[in-house]
Amino acid sequence: MADFLGMMKQAAQLQSKMQAMQEELGNVEVEGISGGGLVAVRMTAKMEVKGVKIDPSLLKESEVEILEDLIVAAHADAKGKIETTLQSKMQELAGGLQLPPGLKLF
Repeated sequence: MADFLGMMKQAAQLQSKMQAMQEELGNVEVEGISGGGLVAVRMTAKMEVKGVKIDPSLLKESEVEILEDLIVAAHADAKGKIETTLQSKMQELAGGLQLPPGLKLF
C-alpha cells in the first residue's frame, strides 16, 4: 500500500511539473534555418509559427520553387529543434521516474 501511495504522490508531482513546463514551453522559441540563412522560420515549442524571414534575393519569379523548398526545410529544422528541446525537458521533468518505454506525455 505504501508503494501505491508513493506512486500517487509521484504522479501528482509529475502532473504539477508538467503544467509548469507547458506554460514555460509557450515562451520557448527556436529558429529553423535553411539555404545557408536565406530562409528562417521562428516557432514556439508548442509548434506555433511566429515568423518567417526570407532573403530578398529569393524573391524572383524564377526562384519560387527554391523558396518553397527552403521554407519547408526551415520549418523542418525548427521542428527538429523543438523535438530535441522537448525531449530534454521531459528527461529533466521525469527525473528518476520509471516511465514505460515509448510513453509520450505530449
